Amino acid sequence: MWTEETVNPSRGDWRTSVMAIVASLSICVACQPVAHGSSVKALRTASSWESYGGDVGGQRYAPADQITPNNVGRLKEAWVFHTGDEARGSVFRDTALEVTPILAEDSLILCTPFDEVVALDPGTGRPRWRFDPKVSSRLKPGNHYVCRGVAYWKDTVAKAGQPCASRIFVGTVDSRLIALDARNGALCRDFGDHGQVVLDHGPLVWPGEFQITSPPAVTQNRVIVGSSISDAWRVDEPSGAVRAFDPRTGKLEWSFDPLRPDPSAPPVRGGAANVWAPMSVDERRGVVFLPTTSPSPDFFGGRRPGRNGDSDSVVALSAATGKVAWRFQTIHHDVWDYDLPAQPSLVTIRRGGRDIDAVAQVTKTGFIFLLDRDTGRPLFPVIERPVPQNAVPGEVLSPTQPIPLKPAPLVPQRLTPEMAWGLTPWDRGVCRRKIAAARSEGLFTPPSLRGSIVYPFNGGGANWGGAAFDPASQLLYVNTSRAAHLVTLFPAADLAAQQREAGPKIEVRPQRGAPFGVRRELLVSPLGLPCNPPPWGALTAVDLSTGAFRWSVNLGTVRDLAPIPLPLKYGVPNLGGPAATGGGLVFIAAAMDNYLRAFDSRDGRELWKSRLPAGGQATPMVYAWKGREYVVIAAGGSARLGAKLGDSIVAFAIPISRRE
Repeated sequence: MWTEETVNPSRGDWRTSVMAIVASLSICVACQPVAHGSSVKALRTASSWESYGGDVGGQRYAPADQITPNNVGRLKEAWVFHTGDEARGSVFRDTALEVTPILAEDSLILCTPFDEVVALDPGTGRPRWRFDPKVSSRLKPGNHYVCRGVAYWKDTVAKAGQPCASRIFVGTVDSRLIALDARNGALCRDFGDHGQVVLDHGPLVWPGEFQITSPPAVTQNRVIVGSSISDAWRVDEPSGAVRAFDPRTGKLEWSFDPLRPDPSAPPVRGGAANVWAPMSVDERRGVVFLPTTSPSPDFFGGRRPGRNGDSDSVVALSAATGKVAWRFQTIHHDVWDYDLPAQPSLVTIRRGGRDIDAVAQVTKTGFIFLLDRDTGRPLFPVIERPVPQNAVPGEVLSPTQPIPLKPAPLVPQRLTPEMAWGLTPWDRGVCRRKIAAARSEGLFTPPSLRGSIVYPFNGGGANWGGAAFDPASQLLYVNTSRAAHLVTLFPAADLAAQQREAGPKIEVRPQRGAPFGVRRELLVSPLGLPCNPPPWGALTAVDLSTGAFRWSVNLGTVRDLAPIPLPLKYGVPNLGGPAATGGGLVFIAAAMDNYLRAFDSRDGRELWKSRLPAGGQATPMVYAWKGREYVVIAAGGSARLGAKLGDSIVAFAIPISRRE
């Protein structure tokens, strides 16, 4: 999961790209007109948002229908809250504000990149309480300072008014699980050691190698937490075990290691295969669904032969016991960092006149795997297709990989010299030669000493923003990024020389314990433009009942990356996800321009957009409060994407009076 949370290590690549576009193109693509329409109507359907993904199944769907395609053009900023993190000085430059708040106990509750938990008034944004876990500013976390959200749990046997009868759980960058009273933010002293449990991760190379970045999953009697582990540093990385605790006492109830799913089997060398993305819960079935990641190290598997347990898999576990109900592996013996980066979406599809409960898993490769929720059986055919072989010495690749026949891939999966893209014949020619010089045999071309094209790159396809599902239309909305990486292995003895020569735009990792280190860089022209053709970001609607695409549109412009603000609609890389509503809209920011947008969920028309004070690298939430519908987005940017940093939480609503 090297690019778990690292789409583009160098902001300069994309800024250079945009400057080249501005210099070379004289046309300006006009923004689509804003829709105007009817006045505010009463909410027919209330909408809460008690979990990171809207509900514990991660549908990111709000039935609220006050805001519609007819009146979304009247949406205005209602309030803004600042976390205060901009005042942290230089450490602030190592942050990503990726949080999606939740609505619980009549408060909006969120976490900051430094794991402070804040409760806000939903109608005004005024703070009600705040808790600071005092994380160190010297950790140098491998995946930046980031907290995507918190989890809410209500004790059904607690007496009314009892302290900590409802709790907020947050995981921290320094690997703690903390329990707070949801009403006032006080530590729940009966949980663990005076309100917290420290995860046992074993020895670390540096303090930030192991962290928690996504919210825990909660059921009635378990709080379940994964971890984020820095990529490609060593063979023997920390264990990626998922742990379940008693939400009242903090007692460890079970632990599940995806690389060692059968404790009686011989151990597999290596670590990771962790769960850094959010998990999903089916409360009726008592099952938690894990999106597991790649084993260590990411780009050489000679020390871990075979399919590597339950890595790169959707794993269904009993929430009570941690026992495996079923598993489905999406990548065998991963050497591409194609881990599962997003929360599984628990959906119900209609087929043959009946409803089928399913799990929809989006992936970095651009595939969507639709699985039966009870058995893990694919609901569209999946075949084992032969893939390129002949890797570096000591590597034994899987001869086949699972390929779903429906839906079609969300992104292109092959890049040939003839497909090279450029603004001029010169830079296109350079790209053509770069592609021709590397191994580029389509999806699953193995890393090589010569250099291999990994396309789509390790940042997606889809990433941690996941997908939104509208149960009425059966449409799954997914945002994707489209770029290529050049991945090159080199003898371990050459590490120092590679590090000296790499420069700021190239990542070099040692993969200690393996015979090869790895060098990774975006495949770009001398102008800094991607060598693959645009769009470089898109939003797509997929009908899960049939597997067909309903529509796809470019997501984002180069507006905020250029010295001249031209809204050229090439689509741009993005981090964050969509939220769908009962009013017929899809809200999304995510792109590298500083906008929150609303699309018509039926046809993908962009109906509205509003400037944000910083990058919106987060997933919006939608909720109803006192008869009014709000859309909230964290606008704080991302160090990993190179978007403008900030510390704002911004709420939008339709004005109810002329004074607003």
